[in-house]
Amino acid sequence: MGKLCLRIFFLILTNSFIAGVYSAATFTFVNKCEFTVWPGILSNAGIAPLPTTGFVLQTGESKTINAPTSWGGRFWGRTHCTEDSTGKFSCVTGDCGSGKLECAGGGAAPPATLAEFTLDGDAGKDFYDVSLVDGYNLPMLVVPQGGSGPNCTNTGCLVDLNGACPSELRVTSDGGEGVACKSACEAFRSDQYCCSGAYGTPDVCKPSQYSQLFKNACPHAYSYAYDDRTSTFTCTAADYTITFCPSPNTR
Repeated sequence: MGKLCLRIFFLILTNSFIAGVYSAATFTFVNKCEFTVWPGILSNAGIAPLPTTGFVLQTGESKTINAPTSWGGRFWGRTHCTEDSTGKFSCVTGDCGSGKLECAGGGAAPPATLAEFTLDGDAGKDFYDVSLVDGYNLPMLVVPQGGSGPNCTNTGCLVDLNGACPSELRVTSDGGEGVACKSACEAFRSDQYCCSGAYGTPDVCKPSQYSQLFKNACPHAYSYAYDDRTSTFTCTAADYTITFCPSPNTR
């Protein structure tokens, strides 16, 4: 009887371990935009890729992906994507350079709104943020589901910044429509805006007029490299819903 109980205990323990390894969290992607979005996924260096690295979401569609324990990486939405006569796939914003629907190890070409995650980090907590450090292309909302912790809350950028983007940062489509907004670092390539060189510490690199524009519109999103205090969130044992264009009237 004692041996049977011991076997049951180890079976439960093993199953719990396997469940933790193979499904630490689920990510559900929802497209509420009035146009198609092609999400892209990049795992951090040394982390195995998720089952997909890129897919299509029509308006109103959703897709759920399981992530293993200790996964880390980023998600973003690609827009204005097409396939040419040779079958090469490309996007006006957020393109990952693979030439295919799957991103195959490539990250988002700036500017792009990013959702960044590190699962099962310090003290078993998930760390996550929405970042505009590489610019902006889409409104995005991250909502933890079922998690706990004092800093376990929604974050994102719910505002359409493309229309309000300064002309020197604006990215336009062939038709002249604003489709993305560059960061000052990407636009001007200066140490001051990139927090590099002589500006490579938080004591020296301060918010600029451009990062402040992002911060005023999206107070919970990263607006520049050292914007940690108000932009990083943590949860324990949560799943996450990532919504593109969360407001039904956001274009």
